[in-house]
Parts: sequence; C-alpha cells; structure tokens
Amino acid sequence: MLQFIDTNMVQNNKIKVLFVCTHNSSRSQMAEEYLKKIGGDRFEVESAGLEPTSVNPLVIAAMKEEGIDLSTKKTQAVWNLFREGKFYNYVITVCDRKNEKQCPIFPKPFVQLKWSFPDPESFSGNESQKMEQIRSLRDAIRSRIEKFVEEVNRS
Repeated sequence: MLQFIDTNMVQNNKIKVLFVCTHNSSRSQMAEEYLKKIGGDRFEVESAGLEPTSVNPLVIAAMKEEGIDLSTKKTQAVWNLFREGKFYNYVITVCDRKNEKQCPIFPKPFVQLKWSFPDPESFSGNESQKMEQIRSLRDAIRSRIEKFVEEVNRS
C-alpha cells in the first residue's frame, strides 16, 4: 500500500522524488530516468548513491535499448543532497535491504519507500549473461515505476 503525501506539500505543482542506491550506478539511475519518462512534468526527480562511482556500462547499453541515453550521466552522493538541505516528497531506496539502513534521514515531511532490487555488481556470468540479468532488472524497475505513477495519479 502506497502512502501518499499531503498535496499541500507539493511545490511548484511537482512532486519531488529522490531515488537512492549504493553507488548511483544502476538501479537509482534507471528509476530516475523511468520516472522522468513515465511520470512526465508531474515529478521533479533526482538520484544519488551512498558511495557514488560511475554509471555501469551495461546499464547504459540496456537503457539505450529503451531510447534513454545515460552515457553522459554523472553520479552524485546522497550525503551532499542531505547537507544541502534538499526537500523531497518521496525518498525511495532501490538498494538491497542490507544497504538501505545506511541512507540518511532527510528533513520531513516525506514518504520513505523501500523497493529492494538486486545489485548488478553481484550479477555473475559472461557479459551476455550479465546483460540479460540487467535487462530483467531494468524491466522490473520500469514496471515498479509504472505502478508508482498509477498510484500517485489516483491519489
């Protein structure tokens, strides 16, 4: 069941969403781009990581298949956003359960959602096998974003 935000807390008629994962290299990047694409102008979206690295090349390739270019995307640290005092209506962790506890607490009010997705860094096999696993992850994230947008639109 999705918790909903108080519509009086929405600034500029946009719902602010932050996706957080471990490295901001895969899951949060995909979620950010899908919400921008599927949610349209209703959302203001960012993503960040606990220990940012760079965007995974296989994720770049998988998203390119969907018409989304991540080749120039930069990663960012969630702690920098926290220090800047950024405000979000939703903070959504997309990392696995063991790492989500490391996420900072942002100034409230916001709704925190926890969507556990596997870390592509843990995928095994050759490049083709890893690519198939990333496509499956990508599709699961897109499906979850579609459901999120439907739920928010109904509220």
